[in-house]
Amino acid sequence: MHFNPYPSRTFGSAVHPGRVGIRNERADIRAGTEVNQTVTRKTTIAATTPARAKKSPTARRPAAKVADAAAKDRSQPRFAPIRTKRVFEEICEQVRREMAAGSLRPGDKLPPERELALKLGVSRAAVREALRSLEIAGVVGLHKGAHGGAFILKGDPDIVTRSIRDMFHLGRISLDNLTEARTLVMQTAIELVCGRIRPTAVAALEKNVDRLTTLPTSGKASERVAISAEFYRLISQATDNTVLQVIIEALTDIVLQQVEQSNIEFFPNLIAHRRRLVQYIATRQVDEAKREMTEHLQRLRRHLMRAERTAADNRATSALTEESLL
Repeated sequence: MHFNPYPSRTFGSAVHPGRVGIRNERADIRAGTEVNQTVTRKTTIAATTPARAKKSPTARRPAAKVADAAAKDRSQPRFAPIRTKRVFEEICEQVRREMAAGSLRPGDKLPPERELALKLGVSRAAVREALRSLEIAGVVGLHKGAHGGAFILKGDPDIVTRSIRDMFHLGRISLDNLTEARTLVMQTAIELVCGRIRPTAVAALEKNVDRLTTLPTSGKASERVAISAEFYRLISQATDNTVLQVIIEALTDIVLQQVEQSNIEFFPNLIAHRRRLVQYIATRQVDEAKREMTEHLQRLRRHLMRAERTAADNRATSALTEESLL
């Protein structure tokens, strides 16, 4: 806070009306002015001299204003509730930390249950619960017998598929978002495949299309779905990118499951589309291959969205019918 070093210039200066009155009063007394004149003059001065007004809250010094504004703008500390981890969760976290540090690699065997419990200072029940949790997560495999135990796995891509599928079934992911994401991912994949495709991969794709031609157009949807799943798996493998491979297979698995459940009719131009796509990939025509893949996936997307709306309308009609019968 800043204090004024010169208070006399503000209060009680030579030009202040109160001081003018006081000097006049003293001069009159010294001159022998009568008492009634002095009283009259004092009354007049009291009436005409402005009283000192109290400082209003808004008349603070600038430094105080800045301090108050800063105090208001300062963000308040945010405290989160403290959550104590369960014992088995801490065990799982330690196993994952060892994996991240490279101390545990795929194929390595964890210490026996009793030994692990002693090392960690926990109960064997907590160790068993942790191992079951890691098994569900696809981190370890549990084997029984003389040569059994808990072994670190390579990692199961199906875990990603199950997670996305669960979110889709729970309504966290919509069919529209799912098919849109798949289209965007496949565009990137096709671009990579055109630059990295090998003759053996082209031959495998052509063989897959030949298998599709042997199916009758009125055949089971499950047979077409199985061949399509293999086709997209070959595409994903040709990217030489493990992350893309996991994502493509996860999205394709869920979309093809919807195709099978919706019982979408066999596209009459599907075989021709696949042959053109394989040809564009084999000759490394990136733009043509991306366009061919995108048009097909967008057409499939429209069919699935239409089937979803139809199913929703049927459920609503069925619900109304049941209500009317009650």
